[in-house]
Amino acid sequence: RRRAHYHRGSIDSGAMMASEIWKGRWFAAMGLWLLAATVASANEAEVAEAKAPVEPPWRVETRHQGQFGGQTLRYTARVGEMQLVDAAGKPVAALCYTAYLVDSDRPRPVSFVFNGGPGSASVWLHMGLLGPQRVVLASEADADDGAAPYRLAANPLAPLDLTDLVFVDPIGTGYSRVIGEGRNEDYWSMRGDTASIAQFVRRFVTEEQRWNAPKYLIGESFGTTRAAAVADALMGDGQDLALNGLVLISQALDYTGSTPAPDNLIAHVTYLPTLAATARYHGRAGTDQALTEWLAAARRFAIDDYLPALFRGAALRPADRQRVAEGLSGFIGMPTDYILRADLRVLAPRYVKELLRDQGLTVGRLDSRYLADESDDTAAEEELGDAASNAISSAFTAALNSYLATSLDVHRNQPYLTDNDDLGEHWDYRLTPPGEYWEPLYVNTARSLTSAMRRNSQLRVMVANGYYDLVTPFFDAEYTFGRHGIPTDRVQMRYYEAGHMMYLRQADFEALLRDIRQFYRSSDSGD
Repeated sequence: RRRAHYHRGSIDSGAMMASEIWKGRWFAAMGLWLLAATVASANEAEVAEAKAPVEPPWRVETRHQGQFGGQTLRYTARVGEMQLVDAAGKPVAALCYTAYLVDSDRPRPVSFVFNGGPGSASVWLHMGLLGPQRVVLASEADADDGAAPYRLAANPLAPLDLTDLVFVDPIGTGYSRVIGEGRNEDYWSMRGDTASIAQFVRRFVTEEQRWNAPKYLIGESFGTTRAAAVADALMGDGQDLALNGLVLISQALDYTGSTPAPDNLIAHVTYLPTLAATARYHGRAGTDQALTEWLAAARRFAIDDYLPALFRGAALRPADRQRVAEGLSGFIGMPTDYILRADLRVLAPRYVKELLRDQGLTVGRLDSRYLADESDDTAAEEELGDAASNAISSAFTAALNSYLATSLDVHRNQPYLTDNDDLGEHWDYRLTPPGEYWEPLYVNTARSLTSAMRRNSQLRVMVANGYYDLVTPFFDAEYTFGRHGIPTDRVQMRYYEAGHMMYLRQADFEALLRDIRQFYRSSDSGD
């Protein structure tokens, strides 16, 4: 703001000036009033347009046949929207989805699939792992996706022989949006998102007559945060819907262990084994040991040596500080003097620039196998965004849009948003109801999973972890599921030699789908 300066004259001249100033202010006020009235009128027109009559929900269905799990199956692919309603029954949001429904004379199991962000559509699990077609990229993180054309291929390992699949795009992603008197802020929050997905699941189950069929949630990243919250919410509101299983890919239930910040001691510990895996992959440490042995040693060092040293802080003796720094250096491939200057706290966002700085290369965070050659080799953190994300995003976006138009006959006069940065920037992580006191804390839906599992003794969980995931580290999954009262006898931990989206690597794509298939069979049988 600029500060106004006033000149003081004689009394008479001051009175005359006051009169003129008063007149000027009167005309200015009238002008502002007219301007405000004009703007208000324009805003009312915009609001009136936004609140125009809601159009009927749209739906496109096509018929297909494919090989899945060694079986020839006929199925319907449905892309459409379900209109969510408010307490008065008025449509306020159009939640869009893609469903694959296999021909059957009995209610089949159904799985609801979503990705994370928040702000991400279901495109990644849809076109990368579970859909009837998938986009094929470089398996060993040794090539960028480049430009079109990209290769799509049939996916005979998709589990359609075991379950129908419903890919859900939360409000603000894909084609999903608010309508009528709906507001984005009603859905761009932990509570609003959970309620909207729970409403969709119950409505879909009712319309498709699946109440007495097995039901699952499959989520990735923030989608696992959502899955735990939704699983618990589905058992309330007078419509108790108990799930058979959750598949959590790159879990993010308790953000304490996946938020690399200087003063967050837990994250330094939970990230260490992934830093060690990354250093080994790029030849900076542990190359003489098998990966599993190397990571077992990294876990022990993290708990027995690193955590106590961080906890002692300034009280740590110099000799112990030196010893821990040297040990940490041996695991993560960074010089001891750098670790000492960092006060034993090497942050993942800086590590991705530091590990291969001598080669001018930046390591990926979603998948630390990926590398980027950025222009600024002196920057403290990556400058062009994540190397792994840059290497795959164009292919997934093009593949999904092409597949919708050519195979599923979907032609919409609106873009399909694979990601929505505006949603992420305006997301409300508040966990308490509006009006209740809330002191900011790390997001944590692990207790929601505990509640759902203890109220439903048949609910089983599979957790898929990538060794090279620097966003949701695998050691954090172990830390999270070892706490919070989660019944671990019904939890299966699985590990893969890739990153956040481990299915990008062909061997892990096949291994993950084998594990998911086995999980479904064991859940349905109760074994």
